Amino acid sequence: MVDWSEKAREFYENHGGLCKEIFWFKEGLTWGAITSGDNSYRIKPKQFMFSSASPTVFTSSFTCDMSVLAFLNTKVVKYMSKIINPTLNQNVNDTLRIPYYGFSEKASNCASKCIEISKIDWDSFETSWDFQHHPLLRKVPTIAEAFDRWQVECSDRFNQLKANEEELNRIFIDIYGLQDELTPKVEDKNVTVRKADLSRDIRSFISYAVGCMFGRYSLDVEGLAYAGGEWDNSKYASFAADKDNIIPICDDEYFEDDIVGLFVELVKTIYGADTLDENLKFIADALGGKGQPKDVIRNYFLNDFYKEHCKIYQKRPIYWLFDSGKKNGFKALIYMHRYQPDTIARIRTDYVHEQQARYRTAIADLEQRITNASTGERVKLKKKLTTLQAQDTEIKIYEEKIHHLADQMISIDLDDGVKKNYAIFQDVLAKIK
Repeated sequence: MVDWSEKAREFYENHGGLCKEIFWFKEGLTWGAITSGDNSYRIKPKQFMFSSASPTVFTSSFTCDMSVLAFLNTKVVKYMSKIINPTLNQNVNDTLRIPYYGFSEKASNCASKCIEISKIDWDSFETSWDFQHHPLLRKVPTIAEAFDRWQVECSDRFNQLKANEEELNRIFIDIYGLQDELTPKVEDKNVTVRKADLSRDIRSFISYAVGCMFGRYSLDVEGLAYAGGEWDNSKYASFAADKDNIIPICDDEYFEDDIVGLFVELVKTIYGADTLDENLKFIADALGGKGQPKDVIRNYFLNDFYKEHCKIYQKRPIYWLFDSGKKNGFKALIYMHRYQPDTIARIRTDYVHEQQARYRTAIADLEQRITNASTGERVKLKKKLTTLQAQDTEIKIYEEKIHHLADQMISIDLDDGVKKNYAIFQDVLAKIK
């Protein structure tokens, strides 16, 4: 997001941060100004601006020359750059001093294929603007089979990109006669597309599943199904989005729309009821926890999901966690794009109050059972009672905080961004770490 108002442009110009208008919103080639490793050159799309942190060069036609892009990402340029400027900085003049012998159609075609492969890889994850659906969303009976197919696709992309990059190195090593100094070989660690990773990919599937629960994504629609604006129920024929935009995360099955229950239902919808237990076990094993599959998945949602969500979205979460504290007295997610002024009031009356009532019932039941329990059983029950009492105390304090906000019926402006809106409710939301 760039402030492009007249006042902002005047500020940039007076502080040396505004280039000539001829270069505004034009396609070019860009790279990172400072790096301890090898520079990676890439296309700057015309809809984006650039700064001194990302120096940019342009052709006279303001279009990307694929042959030049291919050349700049080869070992030949890395070799020359260390001679021209053996420092951490690579400015525009350093790049323009690299001798270029002219267009290579073979290199241009190869570079286009590399971009296509890399884009397919990037678009497989929800942080891409062009994300369509999760790669494990396939018409197969098990998520294990879906992962196996995804793994083959990733491996094929990886090997093809590596072969293409080695071919580009070979082309320009031959052109510049550097066969005695350089080899075309590319190490696996320098290939930029990802191989399949079971733990990471299952976690990204869970993130996608949460998006489906909230209606951000749909099993029936590619890409974003909802990110603000008018809601369209017809987009959710296969799996209905949560009606009230409030999904509790509990350490037990307290609510019908508990996040674990919704997740299980979604897995069943995608892969079928016959293989549900097998699929839940596969997911739990990938998460690495111990115990029954649903317990492992529940523990992941309670302890790890939100931390990972904040990391993926670079501390600008689109799902907000209402959190009473360390005792897990109350946790619930909402989707910020579906927030309404009465959302917090509904969290308080429909979920916090309900949770308090269930704690009171459970505590009374445990106290009665402890009276009649054997010595060994009494120890276990007292431990459970202590936990419930701590949660009940925590949620009581939390109810007072959320009551204050609920009465205000606060509206938010999505254009203000996550950081500003999140701060409004910081007293009742989880801390972003």
